[in-house]
Amino acid sequence: MSVFAAIVVGLVQIVVVLVGGPLLLGVMRKVRSVLEGRRGASIVQPLRDLRKLVTKQRLRPNEASWVFAFGPVILVSTAVVVAGLAPLVTTRPPFSVSSDFFALVFVLLLGSVFLALSALDTGTPFGGMGSSRAMTVGALAEPALLVAILAMAIPAHTSNLATLVRAGLAHPELIASPARILALGSFLIVILAESGRLPVDNPSTHLELTMIHEAMVLEYAGPDLALTTLGESMRLVLLLGMLVNLVAPWGIANQAGPLWFALGCAVLVAKVTVAGTAIAVFEVFTAKLRLFRLPELLAGGFVLALLGAVTAVVTR
Repeated sequence: MSVFAAIVVGLVQIVVVLVGGPLLLGVMRKVRSVLEGRRGASIVQPLRDLRKLVTKQRLRPNEASWVFAFGPVILVSTAVVVAGLAPLVTTRPPFSVSSDFFALVFVLLLGSVFLALSALDTGTPFGGMGSSRAMTVGALAEPALLVAILAMAIPAHTSNLATLVRAGLAHPELIASPARILALGSFLIVILAESGRLPVDNPSTHLELTMIHEAMVLEYAGPDLALTTLGESMRLVLLLGMLVNLVAPWGIANQAGPLWFALGCAVLVAKVTVAGTAIAVFEVFTAKLRLFRLPELLAGGFVLALLGAVTAVVTR
């Protein structure tokens, strides 16, 4: 791939994630509204909300430092970097040799750490409470994520995400293997935890005693809140994009050419929309777990990942 083609591929993937993140939230909200018997807002309402927030005044606490100001920027920046490097539309994205699964996921989660630090920086009770809860969830979810990636990497002899996707295309039996199924189940639980979806967190709640993510962004307003909302939606699209390409890699562009690339974009949008719709349907019929029950769910995710890793080693 030439330098120009690599730049175009990276830019298109970034644009797809930038626009697709808010639209995915709109689709999920619309699905929930229909299932709950409500009309609901248009699927483009999140984009309108972002446009309105950008025009609002930026307000920041007097006691906040540069950490508070840089939190949303870091959140969006890490999502943009991963969007340009991850194999979302094509199996050969820019710098695909360096698209290590461990590195991509933890660069993405770096934004969560800065967001938690930003909430602590304000010195408010709710910010500290939300940060504490978010870091507790992260500390429980990330070991499961590590072991899940390891379980997928052992049969393919690599942790490179692009290579894992290509291996699934070339050898479909790897996708149906017990190790991959267990690891992907654990990865799904981690996605729900890290993106603040039910049953870990309720993204539509404003009840202070149950908030996790919303408590961390209470002090943001205007463009800062727009960046935070955009970054979270981009991160959800990226995690779901990685998941669907590992579960069903068919349709991703595995050959050079604009036609294959356009087909890969369309298939990615369709697969992520189906995954987001499934999560929205699941949320309608489930309730948020109590905080002290979350370790049980995340421990279950770790056990799934560990079983997947053990199975991968035994059947190698």
